[in-house]
Amino acid sequence: MTAPTPAGAELLQRAAGVIAAKHRGDLAGAEALLAAFPSEQARTLGFYLLADLALGLVRASSGQSMDDLVRELSLLVAATAGQPPPAGH
Repeated sequence: MTAPTPAGAELLQRAAGVIAAKHRGDLAGAEALLAAFPSEQARTLGFYLLADLALGLVRASSGQSMDDLVRELSLLVAATAGQPPPAGH
């Protein structure tokens, strides 16, 4: 992934703020940050950029390929949701 534009970086930081507020128990703050996104498309982009950055950090730290990380994440999500893993995994 290329570096986000300044506008993309702002959306990424806002998405990270939503996560941080939620984890410190500030649900009203998280809701306010979610409402501050200018559009649903901007919200989606912000969380996409945050996920891409987070997975890149884990990949760099673990040495795993992105495919392996995504496969592991998919299995974890399926297990957490009580669903069978996706076909081919």
